[in-house]
Amino acid sequence: MHEGSTGGQFHPLADNDPRTIASYRIAARLGAGGMGQVYLTYTPGGHPLAVKVIRPELGDDPGFRQRFRSEVQAAQRVQGLYTAPVIDFDTEGERPWLATAYVAGPSLAVAVTEHGRFPVPTVLRLIAGMAEALKVIHAAGIVHRDLKPANVLLASDGPRVIDFGIARAADATALTGTGITIGTPAFMSPEQAAGKEVGPASDVFALGQVGVYAALGNSAYGEGNSHAVLYRIVHEEPDLTGLPQELGFLARCLAKDPADRPGPAEIIDLCRAASPTPLSQQGSWLPEPMEADIHRRTEAWAAMRTRVPAPGDATHDGTHDATPSPAPSPAPGLPHAPTVTAAPSASTPPAQPPYPSQPTHPGTPAPYPTTPQHSLHAAPYPMQPQPSWTPPPPKKKMSGGVLALIVIAAVLLPVGGCMAFIANVADDVQRSSTGGSGSGGSRGSGTPRPDPKPVTYKRVNLTNDYYVRFADSPPRPIHSGDAAYEDDADFYYWSDEHYLGSNGKKVSVLNNSQKGSLKTCREETRFTERLTLSQVSPGSQLCVHTESGHIALVTFRGRSSPSDPSDYVTLDLTLWRNAEQPSGSGY
Repeated sequence: MHEGSTGGQFHPLADNDPRTIASYRIAARLGAGGMGQVYLTYTPGGHPLAVKVIRPELGDDPGFRQRFRSEVQAAQRVQGLYTAPVIDFDTEGERPWLATAYVAGPSLAVAVTEHGRFPVPTVLRLIAGMAEALKVIHAAGIVHRDLKPANVLLASDGPRVIDFGIARAADATALTGTGITIGTPAFMSPEQAAGKEVGPASDVFALGQVGVYAALGNSAYGEGNSHAVLYRIVHEEPDLTGLPQELGFLARCLAKDPADRPGPAEIIDLCRAASPTPLSQQGSWLPEPMEADIHRRTEAWAAMRTRVPAPGDATHDGTHDATPSPAPSPAPGLPHAPTVTAAPSASTPPAQPPYPSQPTHPGTPAPYPTTPQHSLHAAPYPMQPQPSWTPPPPKKKMSGGVLALIVIAAVLLPVGGCMAFIANVADDVQRSSTGGSGSGGSRGSGTPRPDPKPVTYKRVNLTNDYYVRFADSPPRPIHSGDAAYEDDADFYYWSDEHYLGSNGKKVSVLNNSQKGSLKTCREETRFTERLTLSQVSPGSQLCVHTESGHIALVTFRGRSSPSDPSDYVTLDLTLWRNAEQPSGSGY
């Protein structure tokens, strides 16, 4: 998770990188992978973390979010000595993210590229540590699916397997056209390459490939075009020329039939039998140049920590210092260590919460807004999207007669009665100027306002048990949690009965003779709270009125196929925000 394609070096933040994620202050960019950007940050106590922020095209897919949430919750159960544990996450915010313990060492891919093939004792310890990691990963019900040299980090006390299970969250999304390929061809198992169901034995195959890569410095199935590599994985035998005799058991890991491969526990026994001395990850288990590399990286992140203010750091007057820190001396081992500009602290809320699309500090991008349900370090001030606002029509000036009436009342009536009378007169004037209705509990309900401009969002995928708020721009599916319906669920797709509905309780299906428009929706009087999928068909149009005064024309485009791993409906939304007076408490 830490390195992506960058070799694990610290990179300065670009203009489009966040300065904060939840309450975490971002220190540097670590790299990028197929699923998102990876950043360096720290816990309040100063421990480094690696935070992966998911790519927008994945985060915008409700099916991905559902799978990502499930996989992250499963990954939290993985607490092995040779894995990087999940520390924190947010699967519901605008950009989902995942934080794990940061490992200062390089990846196996970087180490082999920079230092060459590993000696046999190091390979045996590497394979044994990876096998132990797979034991706890599989025990949690997770299949890694993307075990490769870039996902094995080398720490001073042994290897760390990272990114376990996360690839599965993107599998279905990748197959539907995001351009993302899940899994690395050179390290796939035959069943994965053939598109078949994969299980724990698929990870054992990948482990065998990683072991060969560490021992030989190249892949067991060669390089070149990915289709050619996948063909060789499925149909040909691996090239193990030059593989030391002690590592001959790796050929069993590369068996075409998953049933012929050893399990992680047996692999550990095979490593112990092949090692002339007891296996130990302590001390100098890595060659000296790699140990020196880890030492330089450890000093580098420690030096960077001193340049990033912790959440809550404040100036003498109690305000948070947003002035960039002066450039420090280069970190040991990194002569070009970047200068990282500190962002405003998230520990004290601003006077007014910023919109997600607006920078919170001139010249820097806004922090990713979050609505975490599981975050251990959630931002203390929730940055929720704000409802759109349409200015009311200008008030009419009070006529001379009304003004005279108020003056007379001020002379003749007691103070209390006078104030109430003045309030009622002013209220009547205001209602007459805006076309409002009379006073009382129903005042303003359904009252038309000047026509707002429509905003249309095409092909919104709304997963079962998710809802949208029409004030959000764009409306993003939000998980409903354990409650049947959230208070601000302007439109939802809910439960085993597969209801479509709104908490505003004003949903109507237009007939074929009606043209979907703001005028039609305003004149519609046949309302229900919810509909079943059997009551709509592709092309059906629904008018939806919310308690906050928004009106929407929802066009039903269809439901996911039975073979799809996610259950969702596809909708087109045309929104007229603040099209009528609110009828309830709103947001």
